[in-house]
Amino acid sequence: MLNSRNLLDGKSKYLFGFMLFLFISVICLAFRENSGNDFDLARREVLLRRIGHEILLQSGDSTSRVLPVKKIGENEYQIRFENDLTFEPGSLMNAVRSLLAKDPLVNDYIVNVLNCSNASVVYAFAVSKNRKDDIVACIGRKQSIACYMINIKFKPNVLSAVKSEYFLGGLSFLAFIGFVFLRSAKPKIALPVGENANMFTLGSVLFDAENQKLIINGNTIDLTGTETRVLLIFALSPNETIERSHLQKEIWEDEGVIVGRSLDMFISKLRKKLEQDPNIKIVVIRGKGYKLNISS
Repeated sequence: MLNSRNLLDGKSKYLFGFMLFLFISVICLAFRENSGNDFDLARREVLLRRIGHEILLQSGDSTSRVLPVKKIGENEYQIRFENDLTFEPGSLMNAVRSLLAKDPLVNDYIVNVLNCSNASVVYAFAVSKNRKDDIVACIGRKQSIACYMINIKFKPNVLSAVKSEYFLGGLSFLAFIGFVFLRSAKPKIALPVGENANMFTLGSVLFDAENQKLIINGNTIDLTGTETRVLLIFALSPNETIERSHLQKEIWEDEGVIVGRSLDMFISKLRKKLEQDPNIKIVVIRGKGYKLNISS
């Protein structure tokens, strides 16, 4: 029995180590993914500034500045300009489409051109990975000179979303496995170390915990697994009060269900099996629990 316990402890250590390795691997993967995302986002901002540059050139402006690109949402950016400008919708759409085609993470996006003074949308279009789903209108109408802002909202990248879901799911799975592992690896009642570590003398009764038996006056009485666990708690602390909650937790917690009357039932069965020795009694300590009384 002790050897099997040691073997289980060894396997538990390997299992814990393997779980720790998995957890560290997932964390490293997450950092690597975040590092990659930071680079891709920085590259995207360069492309957005290039879009602003092309729009200024189309407007006949080769000297004024494209203001810093502003991130206004999770997947939305704003291109702003130093001076007023004009634009032709078809040329603007072609410049945006050709430059964003260089971003491997971009498939679908919506472009809104807003008037700076009142934030009203003066022109908009939507580009999809499938050209047939594009939404384009009013291509040939050149806009008057004014202050414009260009908002570009990207559809979340499917691969990144899936990676994030797998990452969060992986952490949840590891947490669940860890919870199950800790419950299963919770130390049970330890038997004393020694040659007869699994044998207890209770009055005239010999309690064989390993083989789940009682030997009374040469007669052998079989015990169930639960009866053995209950009696083992008492045998390790004879003549001491054992709290009812402690008994319930030690015996039934691993099964996930604690039923109060089940404990009373097993105590009653043990009393009947021990009644051949009048010097051994399991008594109720009112308001506290039980005690295994062994009279000399």
